[in-house]
Amino acid sequence: MQPYVLTVSLALMIVVTAAFWWVLRHTAADAQVASSGQVERYRSGLFWGLVVLGIVVAVATLRPWPYDVSSADDSVTVTATGSQWSWEIAPQEVPAGRPIVFKVTSSDVNHGFGVYDPDGTMMFQTQAMPGYVNQVRYTFTKPGRYQILCMEYCGLVHHDMIEKIDVKYGRVAW
Repeated sequence: MQPYVLTVSLALMIVVTAAFWWVLRHTAADAQVASSGQVERYRSGLFWGLVVLGIVVAVATLRPWPYDVSSADDSVTVTATGSQWSWEIAPQEVPAGRPIVFKVTSSDVNHGFGVYDPDGTMMFQTQAMPGYVNQVRYTFTKPGRYQILCMEYCGLVHHDMIEKIDVKYGRVAW
C-alpha cells in the first residue's frame, strides 16, 4: 500500500506543479484578455477541479483502513493495559482465523503496544494511553507465540516490558 500511496502522491504533486507552471506562463499573455473574465473563470474552474481531485484521492486512499473495528459476531475481545513496566493481557490465548479486537489502554503513562509474530515481524501497533481505549481489529492467520513489546520509551525498565500471547488452532479457553 505504501508504494502505491507514494506513487499517487508524486503523480499528484507533478500535476499540481504543472498546473501552477502553466498558470504562471500564461499570466502575462492573458493580461489583455483579463477584462473579459475568461481567465478568471478558467482559474476558478482549475482551482475547484483540484479541490475535488484532492477529496477523491483522500477518500480512495483512506477507505480501506486496515484496522476497522466494526463489530462481528465471532470476534474475540482481548483487553491490554500497560503500566510501568508490564502488560496485563486477558485472555492470553486466542484462536487463529478469527477476528480479535484488542482494547488497549494504560494505567500510568503512554506506551506503544506492538505485536510481533514468531519470526520477529511487526503485525500491528497502537498507542496505550491513560484514560483512553484504542481498539485494533486483527485476525491471526497462523498459530504461534506472538510477542507484545512496548514501542514507546516509558522509563528505566522499558526494555523489560514484554508479554506473550498464544495463537492456537481449534478451541481456545477464553
